[in-house]
Amino acid sequence: MRYLAPFIVNDLKKKMVFLGGPRQCGKTTLAQSLTGQFNRLLYLNWDNSKHRKEILQEKWAKEDALIVFDELHKYKLWKNWIKGIFDVQKREHSFLVTGSARLDLYRRGGDSLLGRYHYWRLHPFTLSEKPPEMPMDEAFRRLMSVGGFPEPFLDGNPREARRWRRERLDRVIQDDIRDLDLVRDVTRLELLVELLRTRVGGPVVYKNLAEDLGVSEPTVKKWIEVLERMYLIFLVYPYSTNLPRSILKPPKVYFYDNGDVDGNDGARFENLVASHLLKTIHFLEDRDGFRYQLRYLRDKEGREVDFVLLKEKKVCEIIEAKWNDDRVSAFLRYYREKLKGVRATQIVGQLDRAYDEKAIRVVSAVDELGQLERTSL
Repeated sequence: MRYLAPFIVNDLKKKMVFLGGPRQCGKTTLAQSLTGQFNRLLYLNWDNSKHRKEILQEKWAKEDALIVFDELHKYKLWKNWIKGIFDVQKREHSFLVTGSARLDLYRRGGDSLLGRYHYWRLHPFTLSEKPPEMPMDEAFRRLMSVGGFPEPFLDGNPREARRWRRERLDRVIQDDIRDLDLVRDVTRLELLVELLRTRVGGPVVYKNLAEDLGVSEPTVKKWIEVLERMYLIFLVYPYSTNLPRSILKPPKVYFYDNGDVDGNDGARFENLVASHLLKTIHFLEDRDGFRYQLRYLRDKEGREVDFVLLKEKKVCEIIEAKWNDDRVSAFLRYYREKLKGVRATQIVGQLDRAYDEKAIRVVSAVDELGQLERTSL
């Protein structure tokens, strides 16, 4: 059972639950695993033509204690539809809505569903979710080589992982994005994904990408927003508040699937750390209700730290990711002095022994990334 299951079960006692996350990260398996928590579970997928008719006809029984609607966001009127269903039938059924696109975007304004649901985001496997029988070092090796999506991670076969990844990308771009009518030029959208795969951890400069693709900057920005919405990539923006010599730089790009990274071990490891941190703050945010952010630091002199964790806009930790350099980063040391009282951590992919140096922790990735649920930030 995935890490979100007990929290979802608890929330379903009071409200609907929306579960978002990348395609094939395990949302359907998680939903169906809740069978033992309810007298009867009904699963309906909007992509299935038979299920689609049953959804629109509201064809289910009173005994169906939990009704799961998968990919319902592809129905253009889904928000008002599910609102009406919930308002009328909430005493008879619990409702779980899952989708491979962000289901929370409309929360920013005019949300007719306000107060009727809780939103959770499911991520691929990380070290904290490895099977008990799998050694931690083997789990780390697989995350670095084939990524954390359940099928390739559990299989551990690089060739099959490449085939799976290509098929998944085709489905997201050719089916999901097309169904939502978000982008018409899918060929150049695929080229954009290929360009981003080689720029992980680097700045997303819309002008440069536009020139490479032969489109306008607004078009590139829109396409990147679509890729974010479909849980293919995520952007990490710069942090500048209270640092007078910091400068606003373009965001950096990372992939939800570590296997998508087309680069050296350093780039792949930085992506792995970024995805672990994002999973952590999404979990804490969805569980506790605080607002968390993942940022990076860079000033006018080029001093940069890979990641900054913020809670309610306040810095609580700065983190540097190093594949095999166990010497404390000079820039991490610099910002630790500037941001008094902030926790500072250097996560190293290949480290013989953890140590502390002047309030800076130097820790191995296997130890540090194996903890999803940091009790607090």
